[in-house]
Amino acid sequence: MLRQGGDKSRISGPVVRISIGAIAISLAVMIISVAIVTGFQQAIRAKVIGFGAHIQLSNFDSNHSLESKPIERDAALEQKLLQNPEIKHLQVFSVKPGIIKSSGAIEGLLFKGIDKQYDTSFLKKHLVKGRLPVFEDTSKSAEVLISATQARLLHLAVDSSFVMYFVQDPPKARKFRVAGIYDTGLGENDFDRLYIWGDVRVVNGLARWEPGQVSGYEISLHNLEHLAETEAWVYEQIPQEWNSETIGMRYPQIFSWLELMDTNVMIIIALMLVVSVVNMVTCLLILILEKARMVGILKVLGADNRRVAGIFLRQSSVMILGGMLIGNILAFLLCYIQIETGMITLNKETYYLSVVPIHIDWLHVLLINALTFVISYLSLLLPVYIVSGIRPARVIRFD
Repeated sequence: MLRQGGDKSRISGPVVRISIGAIAISLAVMIISVAIVTGFQQAIRAKVIGFGAHIQLSNFDSNHSLESKPIERDAALEQKLLQNPEIKHLQVFSVKPGIIKSSGAIEGLLFKGIDKQYDTSFLKKHLVKGRLPVFEDTSKSAEVLISATQARLLHLAVDSSFVMYFVQDPPKARKFRVAGIYDTGLGENDFDRLYIWGDVRVVNGLARWEPGQVSGYEISLHNLEHLAETEAWVYEQIPQEWNSETIGMRYPQIFSWLELMDTNVMIIIALMLVVSVVNMVTCLLILILEKARMVGILKVLGADNRRVAGIFLRQSSVMILGGMLIGNILAFLLCYIQIETGMITLNKETYYLSVVPIHIDWLHVLLINALTFVISYLSLLLPVYIVSGIRPARVIRFD
């Protein structure tokens, strides 16, 4: 039946091939959908985390205000936090809002001050022109890093100079030079348009803070999955006047949007499973009806219903596994082509990414394959019992 019946039969042959093709396409769609959504979620999370790490510590009185109140650096606390195996890196920052006026354009920005110990791998990854600012030990640096959006709006380029005004009493103005330009793609009205990076000592000097005072700490973790537990532990270690927030707490609208994509994936998987099940059930029914005379002969020879049903279940299992094999090959091939070439692009202003991202999680692939096989196989148990209703006297009397 496997080697000859499906190929030579006038009816079941095309049906078998269509069923195998439906399983292959359905499985490929499921794997690719999960890979795209997972890749998109990881890419956006990584960009947002790059602007604020996984956990941020600040003064409770700041209350998400752009004008933050300082906290005192605590060397003993820093050492204790770094002893936690989940914590990868600890760094300080200071922020202060300001206004830049250049070539007739005015933009309100948030100056984020960092130091030499700051993890700049995120900024290096998205650097498109120039270099990162250099911070000397002896004096404050006037070099800054701006975004491509800011550069376009303010008509600035690498090595351009501009004056930034800080609203305080009395107002202060500082002159800076553009050392480099970055572009994360996080929207015209989001992070890229807001943040400008420079020396932390500039902010501390403008705010008249004492040595050792900063806006807060940023904590990076090894594994995002342990974020909630680690944040709860960190909160127990810090002083009562400090606040601890995860990146999801600071930007709930973005992370809720990313989580909503999981629902879309579940709908796609459900639809594809329905397609696979309907095709396999239809195929099996046709095979059983077409082989009714064979079933009658087997029963006459002494085969019971269970043994005859097992023949069709084994044949269907081989068809399911064949379709799954083709589907996996097709999915991995298309994912590989997209990873290597980036041929499918996106509108960067809308999706924050220029190409469709792909991330293959082997656990997801394994679960999708297992789910497809189990559901497809279980769906065949009902139609295969049609075998028990086939009476040899009726199906072989015309031979």
